[in-house]
Amino acid sequence: QVQLEESGGGLVQAGGSLRLSCAASGRAFSNVMGWFRQAPGKEREFVAVITWSGGNTYYAGSVKGRFTISRDGAKNTVYLQMNSLKPEDTAVYYCAAGERTFGSGKYTPSGYDYWGQGTQVTVSS
Repeated sequence: QVQLEESGGGLVQAGGSLRLSCAASGRAFSNVMGWFRQAPGKEREFVAVITWSGGNTYYAGSVKGRFTISRDGAKNTVYLQMNSLKPEDTAVYYCAAGERTFGSGKYTPSGYDYWGQGTQVTVSS
């Protein structure tokens, strides 16, 4: 089993930056760690994903060039550095872990097995 705990959300003005953290614990291994977000009235959408072992990264087009996902193996932690934030980035951000997630499964919530509780990110205009 994998336990995930997000932190780092908050209120920031447009153009500012935030860094989200996701601490993973538990005996089971996951091969990917992803970030998703969900705004009120909208479906949960893919943001970014990183492979746990190789560190390969993939991003949604809406955040590419502004967000960076990274990992720290010693701390069992995945980060999402968010720069040049826009009001449309406002959402609850969720960390997710996939035990055996490959291909297009990386980009949809159905491809993941464990989820954190979410952390609120609010970007003011």
